[in-house]
Amino acid sequence: MAGSGGPLSHRGLRGRETELAQLQSLISSVADTGSGGLALIQGEPGIGKTTLLAEAVSRAASAGFSVGLGRADELHHIVPFSSLAASILHGDRPLLSGGDLAELARSHDQRIWLVERLAEAIEARATDGPVLIGLDDVQWADALSRFALQQLPTRLRSSPVLWMLTGRREPTGPAEEIATAAAGSLPAVTVDLGPLSGAAIGQLADDTLGPTADTWIRDLLDGAGGNPFLAVEMLAGLRTADASQDVVPSRLVVGVRGRLRSLQPDTLRFLRMGAVLGRRFGFGDAAALCGSPAATLLPALEEAVHAGLLDDDGDHLLFRHDLLRQAVYADIPPSARKALHREAAHHLVSAGRQPADAVPHILRGAVPGDDEAVALLRRAADDMLAVTPGPAADLMLRALELTPTAGTSRFEVGEHTILCLTRAGRNREAMETGDRLLADRPPLETFGRLQSALGGALWTMDLADELRRRTEAALTTGGSTPEIHARLTALHALALSRGHDLTAARRTGETALQTATAIGDREAHVLALSGLGEIALNAGENAAALERFAALSAVDSAYLPEEVVAHLHTDDFASGGRLLLRATDRAGSVRHAMLLWAQGQHDLGLGRLDDAEADFVTMEHLENEVGVPVQQLNARVIRSRIALLRGDPEAAGEHLLAAREYLAARPNPGNTAAVRFLEAVHADADGDVVRAVDLIRRVQQQGPFMRWRLLRDWIDAAVRISLRGGDRQLAADLASQAKAHAERNPSVATAVGIATQARGLVQNDPAVLGHAVDLLGASPRPLTRAAAHADLGRALLDAGRGRRAVAALTQARDTFAGSGAHAAATRIQHVLAGSEADARRTATVQRPVQGWGALTATEEKVARLVAQGHTNRSAADVLVVSPHTVNTHLTSVFRKLSISSRVQLANLVASFPRA
Repeated sequence: MAGSGGPLSHRGLRGRETELAQLQSLISSVADTGSGGLALIQGEPGIGKTTLLAEAVSRAASAGFSVGLGRADELHHIVPFSSLAASILHGDRPLLSGGDLAELARSHDQRIWLVERLAEAIEARATDGPVLIGLDDVQWADALSRFALQQLPTRLRSSPVLWMLTGRREPTGPAEEIATAAAGSLPAVTVDLGPLSGAAIGQLADDTLGPTADTWIRDLLDGAGGNPFLAVEMLAGLRTADASQDVVPSRLVVGVRGRLRSLQPDTLRFLRMGAVLGRRFGFGDAAALCGSPAATLLPALEEAVHAGLLDDDGDHLLFRHDLLRQAVYADIPPSARKALHREAAHHLVSAGRQPADAVPHILRGAVPGDDEAVALLRRAADDMLAVTPGPAADLMLRALELTPTAGTSRFEVGEHTILCLTRAGRNREAMETGDRLLADRPPLETFGRLQSALGGALWTMDLADELRRRTEAALTTGGSTPEIHARLTALHALALSRGHDLTAARRTGETALQTATAIGDREAHVLALSGLGEIALNAGENAAALERFAALSAVDSAYLPEEVVAHLHTDDFASGGRLLLRATDRAGSVRHAMLLWAQGQHDLGLGRLDDAEADFVTMEHLENEVGVPVQQLNARVIRSRIALLRGDPEAAGEHLLAAREYLAARPNPGNTAAVRFLEAVHADADGDVVRAVDLIRRVQQQGPFMRWRLLRDWIDAAVRISLRGGDRQLAADLASQAKAHAERNPSVATAVGIATQARGLVQNDPAVLGHAVDLLGASPRPLTRAAAHADLGRALLDAGRGRRAVAALTQARDTFAGSGAHAAATRIQHVLAGSEADARRTATVQRPVQGWGALTATEEKVARLVAQGHTNRSAADVLVVSPHTVNTHLTSVFRKLSISSRVQLANLVASFPRA
């Protein structure tokens, strides 16, 4: 490529042989093993990241990869999914069509569901061959793309999908977040690009000017500091100059800005308008900012392209490197930049673009008091709220800053800001924002509106007493509109659901519901039904709770998980299962983590301990992903009990520690009672029955509603602990609670049977315990039935009725074993063997932790389905579970089998035929 007219085909790759070999090795690994990989190329601007990525992508394409390549843009980072969409839609065989992507955006309004659908599409393509998805300049990726990139590499680690990202070095930036999320889950390399060596810079000079380039030129290139982009720009200037030392000195164009000053004024003006619009911009948009007809700017466009400053992809113009755009942009006076950004925003809105397209310009160009900017930010926040609530809340905070402190519009914008912050899970910020506004002494009507808006944050933060105080103050003050009055009344009922006077709470909730129905306010209707459902649950009235939650999910399908759980409390697992199936088809409108919580409760109730464990693990992952923990403490409490039942005290202890950590973060009465109850179970298992009994007493002190919630299904365990600790009065009190609960739920076999079982334990009466077993025969809960059989068997043994005792104990053992409660089954076996002392000491069941024998029944099913070629989605359809849960099972399978790809799994499964 010698000579002054040769193309710069090798720029940026000289001196990068080692880095390119690293990427080539990862490409080969993904293709050969069938498992995923991730490469992060980091370095300063102009150091050659884009060129290296392009070469790696080219090599992957030659190796048979389906390739998607995109680039994030600094001025488009507000638009949800704009960055990764380019990667998904790129190439001759795009991973998704534009129509597919638009359909996803229309149909599903949740980040988790959108990412899952994308994962399914990529996974399906990967079944035909390896896939590479590349994203340049990830430091400017929009929030939804960043969220997807933190989930997808791990989600697709068992498929041949290679992710290649370039970004600037930022210890806490997006690139580092993505790499950290993938750490330990799949092969990953970080390629740090440093300055090129002097020899490599010399090779660049040879490629451009030939090997006879003068020594002074090579000395001049030392000024590039090893940055290949700057070196290439200098060489480009030399190619158009007289290559003699006499001509060059002061007039030599060295660096980017010097080159720009050699352009025609119209061209430079055109480039400046483009730089305001972003690295990628429309010709017509730049012409509009120039205030000129597009046709008159054709010479400027041609000069910019000929000078190597812009590329034209047929639809948009693109600065060849963002350093070029930044150099142009930096030459615009700061005051002019603001005005131009404001003008750009106005043009884009007038041209019919989405608000999010204009928002970056608003953020750079708006000044306080700009009503149009505030209105645009609010529209954009509403459009973004469903998929990127965090950035939507940020936009509203900016809108609030731009709103004049005087006037009612500040309170209106403030209310909107509070709602967005609450939706984003930033409840403390919502409270601080609301209290600042309330300190300005708003009108009475506005006072009520703001207190109503703060209700969601208060409830989520478990500040029921504060919610009660604020709603009472607002209702007493008056001045609210009918709909705000109805919402405040409903929130008041919700707060009262955590108190002792549930009759008054119910009365308040009914009033709110009647008012909401009369005036047709949907939000008040939802709040009232939610409050009445909570009140019914806390009163132990399962049928009433089901009625409320069924009505609630009919109004808002996001609450379908609550209806599912309400069905389970009435022993109607068939209806709960049908709702879970229905929810799978419309999960975009359901809180997905809560749906998994309901699925976990369903599987737990039916004695499917392994499946329940996977459900709760997946739920916790999803809650962590969206940053809104709701049920994590309760899930850890249940997982700890499952671990004890299965004979894994180490895991049970880890879950207890996690539950305590969650309690420290959210020390409300309900969480406190849940952890205390779990501590009682652990103390009893450790033989410290005195402490166990004390903890049960403390649970009782948390309030009557917690008794129903915690002891609805586990009251028999609390009674046994009390009796072992010699506190018959506590046991009798617990039994009376169970009786009251049964009287509230006479058609629920589990409630009636457990109440009878509790009475039989207190009275030590085999006849009563036998009646409990008969009653629980109609219960769909096998673990509950097994516990009743075990109690009956022990009582019969004590009464000297060995034959009947053996039958009851054998039934208990087999039922426990069938559910995966191996430790419980082993304890019963010790009783059958005549060693009650050994049964009490049995805590650990030796099960394999590695190898095929370590797989649970469901994990084996997942392994065989995936080995047959099923994707996560199709395997989920076969097993009637969530694809997220399949992914959880598959992760466990890979860990237990010490493999990393579906290909390895298929080979391994072939050696383990079905029994």
